Amino acid sequence: MEEYLQLFKNETDFYNQILLGSLLPENIWRSLPHVCRTWLRNYVAGVLIYSITGFLWCFYIYHLKRDVYIRGAQLKENSGSTAMKVMEGSVAAFMIVEAIFRSEFQYQSAIPSMKTIVLHIKVTMRSLPWFAALPTFSEYAVERGWTKCFSRISEVGWFAYLVYIMAYIAVVEFLTYWAHRKLHDIKPLYKYLHAQHHSYNKQHKISPFAGLALHPLDGIAQGGPHEIAIFLVPTHFTTHLTVVFLGAIWSANIHDCIDEKMWPLMGGGYHVIHHLSNRHNYGLYTIWMDWMFGTLSHPVSNPTKPN
Repeated sequence: MEEYLQLFKNETDFYNQILLGSLLPENIWRSLPHVCRTWLRNYVAGVLIYSITGFLWCFYIYHLKRDVYIRGAQLKENSGSTAMKVMEGSVAAFMIVEAIFRSEFQYQSAIPSMKTIVLHIKVTMRSLPWFAALPTFSEYAVERGWTKCFSRISEVGWFAYLVYIMAYIAVVEFLTYWAHRKLHDIKPLYKYLHAQHHSYNKQHKISPFAGLALHPLDGIAQGGPHEIAIFLVPTHFTTHLTVVFLGAIWSANIHDCIDEKMWPLMGGGYHVIHHLSNRHNYGLYTIWMDWMFGTLSHPVSNPTKPN
């Protein structure tokens, strides 16, 4: 048993070495206890995924493809200004933001202001250290044999692996739906935890950066089902970690206010309805829980599928 559990620790050590070893001097992190190194790696990974995804997503939908994705966007140039050229090659994050929000362009559209984007980032950065504790806890639990995680797909075979993944996602969907719904239904929870996220209740106040702009306990309540699921369902360890961090990318996607018509996935077209109504579309990755429990509301452009 100890030898088997060592496989998980070796894997987390490998991830720590890859990320922390590439970005930080060894004297900063190498002497830290293993669990602290794991937390630091999860925190750094969270910051990178959130920042890169948010900047690229905003650059794409608000600048490169604004005429496609932003309904009613009208571009007006200030008199005497020169049209901005699209940046070529590698650009720094602040250059991307400047490209999106440069002052000579004014959009009569749903594009959020720079002030709104900065607010989303500030709220997220305050909460990310707490969010990083979730995968850190799950890795700690896995390394001690408390969960049903397995190390290699070959241990169960591909068919069982796929069945377990579907069961894992189903558990996460169910628990996240009810955690999210109760954050609305229980008034003190909404007032003190979830209301902050729902202050972004207009299309021009929602952006890909808003996905993780949550009170720390709100984010833990909605992210916790990923950790609970590995105590209930046999789950491939690496796949669990991958899904956790893909969730951060998914959060950017569902806060872009775009109806991608990806039924039955809970895309931005569905989630913006949640922000506007406060009583529909509580699901995470798919619409199935909302359909099952009577809280589904389809975007106008996306006809109802199941009845």
